[in-house]
Amino acid sequence: MKTKAIFVIAAAAMVFSLASCEKIGPDEKPDGGDGSTSDTTVVSPGPSAGSDTLSGNVSGVWESGRTIFVDGHIVVPEGKSLTIEEGVTVIFSDAGVGVNHAAVEFSVNGNLYCLGTEEAPVRLTVAEELRTAANTFEGLWGGIVAGATCEEMLIDHTIIEYCGGQVIEGSPAAENGYYTAGDDAYPHITTNNVDGRYVITNSILRNGWSDAIYMMGGNAIIAGNIFSAIGYDGAEAVNVKSGCTVDVTRNIMFSANTNGLKLSSSDQSEVRHQAKIQAYNNTIIGSGWRRDGEKGGGIYVEENADAGVFNNLLVNCKFRATTPAWEEPGSEDCYDGEHSMIDYNYYASGTVESSIVFSGEYEDDGEMLLYSGVKFPYEGYAFNHEWYDAEKVDVHSVMARTAEEAASLDPKFVNFDLNMDPASYAFNDSWDFHLAAGSPALDASKTYTAGDRQPYFGTSGLEVNGQTYTSPAIGAWFGAFGE
Repeated sequence: MKTKAIFVIAAAAMVFSLASCEKIGPDEKPDGGDGSTSDTTVVSPGPSAGSDTLSGNVSGVWESGRTIFVDGHIVVPEGKSLTIEEGVTVIFSDAGVGVNHAAVEFSVNGNLYCLGTEEAPVRLTVAEELRTAANTFEGLWGGIVAGATCEEMLIDHTIIEYCGGQVIEGSPAAENGYYTAGDDAYPHITTNNVDGRYVITNSILRNGWSDAIYMMGGNAIIAGNIFSAIGYDGAEAVNVKSGCTVDVTRNIMFSANTNGLKLSSSDQSEVRHQAKIQAYNNTIIGSGWRRDGEKGGGIYVEENADAGVFNNLLVNCKFRATTPAWEEPGSEDCYDGEHSMIDYNYYASGTVESSIVFSGEYEDDGEMLLYSGVKFPYEGYAFNHEWYDAEKVDVHSVMARTAEEAASLDPKFVNFDLNMDPASYAFNDSWDFHLAAGSPALDASKTYTAGDRQPYFGTSGLEVNGQTYTSPAIGAWFGAFGE
């Protein structure tokens, strides 16, 4: 068995370890049916052989350089595996399946290995002419749904985009009981097996109606990814429920509609254990502004989740970490305040007013409430939010609460304008979220490194596809990268 460290996308070389903090981001710029169950095992002969159009059951190997057109639901059957090699582009039809035009779903009941490289990522997408800014939140296909029998999945150097179709009658996810027809939309990636092993790294998940990653079960390392333009009218970059043990680190989360991180142990039972999460050294930018209401803002922890949330760098988010019902320990809605640690984070703010401001009254479950009226990120950090647990959460965090503090606490990114519209969702690949020398976010004395909240998979790791992957060590700086 080989042991493999988690890697990030590097700009000037093939692959570097996350610990080296090389620049994240691929060279490629962002671009803005029948449902038969016949067995379609595809072992592609190579890039010179052209392309395939398929639906139904799939397994085997899609060899490097292929273009695969998918015009119906595809399924990796239980007990089988599909490997997608570097440079493969999979184009999903936006026409849907059947008379209801159900969004095309990529169901994984067996195992899936997407093995892209920095130079030749795997790409799960739609037709080129549909990759437009106007389609950012249109949800043109259904995304990956890893079922209850999916034992393992590796998503490495893979671009997944334009997901989020509505789950309707006839959608496989509804028929299998994973989502509710008429109520849910597809995330980019869904997991369901509490015993599953999932490694999602070095990848780009962008342009989606719903969440990017929605975990309803499993052990996971989520590291070194870029999330951008996530959620039309709700949704998070990473959304974790009960039955999960997860390390989330070294990610860039840009413009999640609601939160970069939503951590919950909802539906906990004897079968689905308490959600346990270590979320550290992430950079979360511009979350919460596009969400109607006051629920979003960067980090949201609820319903008995046991969460370690530290050394994260939040930039131009609407609010700081929120923990609803924090004053009701032991209640169904309250996070596990006894064991969690949400602290030692860094809240940076520009001084440009958001283009989206909610003010006046709004209705929530029959109750009339007042919007915060927050216009600037630093106002949101200073806002007297009823979900701020001031006794336990962010007690030691660095936080800009005024325009003056915002200027002094500029984290000094190598290339990112802090004074941009906080509500913007257009990601620019030229941005560099490394910290320049002298950045106050490099102050190791303000970070958390030596306590009990260590990565779950930092030593023993997770074995996937015959290799053991380990979570990156905690960085003694704020955000995804140091210098």
